[in-house]
Amino acid sequence: MGWFGLTRLPFRQTNWAERLDILDHHPLELTGHHGDVSAMVFGTVKGRWILCSASEEYVIVWDIDRCYRQVKEGVIASGRVVGTLLGRVVHLSLCPQTSKVAVCSGSRVFVLNAEREEVLAVLKAHLGPVTASEFCPWDFNLLISVSEDRTFKVWDVMKGDVLFQSAVLSASPLLSLFFVEQNRQLITGSGDGQLWCHTLPADHKCRLVTKLDLSKLEQKLKNLRNINTPPNGKDGITHNDVRGTVETAKPVLRIWAHGPQYGHASMHQRGSCVWIGSSDGLYLLDLDTSELLITLPFKGDLSISMAGSLAISHGCADNILCLLTSLFEPSVVLSEVNNAQLDELCFGLLKGFSVEEQLSVVPSSPLVPESPLNAELTKLGLKPQRKTGGSCQKSVKNQPLVFHTQVKSSGYNAAACRTMFKPQTNVKKKTNASSKTSTNKKSLIREYPSQSAAPSMCSIRLSVSTTPTTVSSLQYSGDGKHILCGLGDSSVLLYNSTLTDDPAVYTGGHGKTVNCVCWSHSKQWFLSSSEDPTLCIWTPSVAEPVLTMGCDQFAKPIRGAQFYYLDKFLLLASGSDLLLYLYHLDTTKDDIKRYKHRSKSKLTGKFNMKTGTDITSISAINDFYSYIVLAAGADRTIQVFDMNHGCVATQIPDAHSRAVHHLTQNKGSLFCSQTPESYNLFLSSAVTDSLKMWDLRSARCVRRYESHVNRCHQCTATFSPCGRFIATGSEDHSAYIYDTRSSGFLHKLQRHSDTVLNVAFNPANPELLTGTLNGKLALFHSVDSSLLS
Repeated sequence: MGWFGLTRLPFRQTNWAERLDILDHHPLELTGHHGDVSAMVFGTVKGRWILCSASEEYVIVWDIDRCYRQVKEGVIASGRVVGTLLGRVVHLSLCPQTSKVAVCSGSRVFVLNAEREEVLAVLKAHLGPVTASEFCPWDFNLLISVSEDRTFKVWDVMKGDVLFQSAVLSASPLLSLFFVEQNRQLITGSGDGQLWCHTLPADHKCRLVTKLDLSKLEQKLKNLRNINTPPNGKDGITHNDVRGTVETAKPVLRIWAHGPQYGHASMHQRGSCVWIGSSDGLYLLDLDTSELLITLPFKGDLSISMAGSLAISHGCADNILCLLTSLFEPSVVLSEVNNAQLDELCFGLLKGFSVEEQLSVVPSSPLVPESPLNAELTKLGLKPQRKTGGSCQKSVKNQPLVFHTQVKSSGYNAAACRTMFKPQTNVKKKTNASSKTSTNKKSLIREYPSQSAAPSMCSIRLSVSTTPTTVSSLQYSGDGKHILCGLGDSSVLLYNSTLTDDPAVYTGGHGKTVNCVCWSHSKQWFLSSSEDPTLCIWTPSVAEPVLTMGCDQFAKPIRGAQFYYLDKFLLLASGSDLLLYLYHLDTTKDDIKRYKHRSKSKLTGKFNMKTGTDITSISAINDFYSYIVLAAGADRTIQVFDMNHGCVATQIPDAHSRAVHHLTQNKGSLFCSQTPESYNLFLSSAVTDSLKMWDLRSARCVRRYESHVNRCHQCTATFSPCGRFIATGSEDHSAYIYDTRSSGFLHKLQRHSDTVLNVAFNPANPELLTGTLNGKLALFHSVDSSLLS
C-alpha cells in the first residue's frame, strides 16, 4: 500500500489574495503587543471567532468580529489583556468552553481566565521547558503538558495537582500533543520522529497503546512501493526519485485529525486516521493498524525545503489549508491539499491491495465437481466367496479351528451362581410428564450472554503436574463442558469445565511435546499432534488412541492439526505441505487380533505453499462448511487456500517482522450467533511483533494490539464466542483482554507465576482459561457471571 505515498502530491500553492477574496475580508491588523508575538491560537465563543496572542509582555484575547467593526468605524482594534509579564510564551491553548487559557512559559504552565486578567493556577513540576499543553476535550478540568524533559503530565486544573506523570519516553524533547476523542487516547510526538499513543481512562493511569517511528514507517512504505510498482512507471503514476537522499530527523511539529474522513466507504468509516506534520512533509497515519498510508513531502511541490512551523485549517469543500514557515528562509507559504486527489489515492490504495475475487469464510457457491472436498473414503465391501473343490479344501487347512471373531467363554473359571433371581423392590415408576419435561430441559441450549463484561475475576488456580510442565495447548469442547490440555511431557489431560475433578490422563501416543489438541465437532473424538511427528485420535472413554498416524507418513514435525469440514477431514501441516486426510474410526477390536486397529486414514489432498516455505501455523473453521484455510509460512507470509478449487486464492506478504507462529479465526460458538461478515476476521501473532487483526475480504490489517509482551515465547490469542473481545498471553506473567473495536486493553489479568502461553474462551459461558509455561491453569469469569447462573 506504500507506493502511493510517493506519487505526485495533491498540493496546490495558494496566493494570499485568492484566499482573502474567498473570505471576503481585508487584512486585519491587530496592534497592542510591544514585543514579538511568539504564540497564537484561535477559538470560538457562541459562534464568534476569537484569537489569543502572546508576547513577553502581554497575553491578549481578541474578538475578531468586534475588531472588524472597530476598524470599519475608524477606530483602532483593541483586545482584552488577560496576562502580563509571563515570560517568553511558546504555546497557547484554549479550553473547549473558551473560558480558560493555558500559557506555556519556561517550565511552568499558567492557567488564565479568558474573560479578565486573572491567574487561576500555576502548574510547575516539569524539569525542563514546557513545549505544549492542551485541555482534555471530554474533561475540561484536565490539562496535559509535554516538555523538553521528555515526559508528559496530566494535571487537575482546579487543584493544581499532578494526576499522572509518564516515564522518560525518548532521547529527544516532546514537541506536540493531540487528543483522539473517539478512542479517548492522547498522542505525543518528539523531536526525533517518535510517536506514543496512550489511553486516558477515568482513573488517569495512562496506558501505552502503541509506539511508532516515523522514519521506519516511511522506509517500510518505500519498500512496499519498490515491491508493488511495475517497472518503468507502467502504472501511469509519476514517482519521486529517492536515491541519494540523506536520512534526517523528522520532528513531529503538529498532530491533527482530518475532520470529515477521506474517501470511499471502507476508508471513510475509519475514524483513527491522523495527520502528522513534520519539517519535510505531511504524513497520514492509521492508528488502528499503525501503518503509514500516504506521504506528502514539501520538497518539489512547494517553494520551501524544510518547515520550521506549520498551522492547519480547513478550506472550502473541506480541503486542508496548511500555512508553512521556512526554517532557514524568511518566507511563508500557504498551501492547499486537494481532498479529491487524496480520495483518488486512497481509492487506488484499496484497489491495488484488494483481493481480485472477494473471499469469504462463509461459502456462497456450491462445490465444483473436481473439488478436493468431494472426496469420499471407500467403504469396506463384502469378502468374495471362496471357490469350491480342491482349492477350497486347501484353504480350509490354513484356517483356525474357531471361525468366529467373538469367542464365548466356557465359564470354567467363573464362580458358581448361587442367586438365581433377585427381584427389585420400591422402584418408582416414572411418569410420561416427568420424562417429557426432563427431555425438554436437556434439549434447551442457554444462549451465550453476548452483552456480558469480559472475564476479569480469577476463581480457580491449579497445577497440571507435580513438576513444572509447559501447558503447550488448550481447547474447550464445543458444548463447553470439557477442556483438553496438551503438555510438554507428551501427555494430554481431560478436565471438566469447572476444573474441580481429577483429570483423565492420556499417555503413550506421543514421545515429545504435544503442540496441538483439537475437539471434533461431534464432541466424540479429539486429536493431538506432537513434534515426533505423530498424530493421534482419541475417544474420551478409552485410554489409548483409536487411530495413530506416525513418522512414516510425515517427514517433518506437525505444526498444526484439526478436524475440518464438519469432521469429514483431518487437516494438518507438515513441512511445506498442507495435507487433507479422509479417515474412518472404529473402536471395536478382534479378540484374536486385539492389537490391530480397525481405524484407517487416506491422504486425499496435498497442497504446497506458493513460495515453498515451511508452514508454521494453520487455521480453519470446522463448526460449519467453509472452503477457506489459512496457512502461515516461515517467510512471514500468510496464504489463503480455497479448498473448493484446491489452490492458493491470495497471499499477504510480510505480514509481520518475524514468522507468524499462531493463526486463529473468529469461529463463534454454538451458543452465540454473529453476523456472517464477522467470521472473516482472523488474528496473527509473531515474536517481537504485535498481535494483528485482519479482514479476509480485503486481505488487510485492520487493527494492531501492542500492549502485551511477546519477545521470545510463542504466545497465542483467541476470539471470544461473541466476537467482542480478544484474549492473548503475555511474557509479563499476565493475560490481556482487548476490545476488538479499540487498540487499548480492557483488562490485564495478573498474578500468573510465569509466561502465559495459551488462552481459551469457554464457548458456553463468559469464562477464560489460561495456561502458563510452568504448568499452571487459571480460570477467570466476568463480574456479572453470578447473575447469569
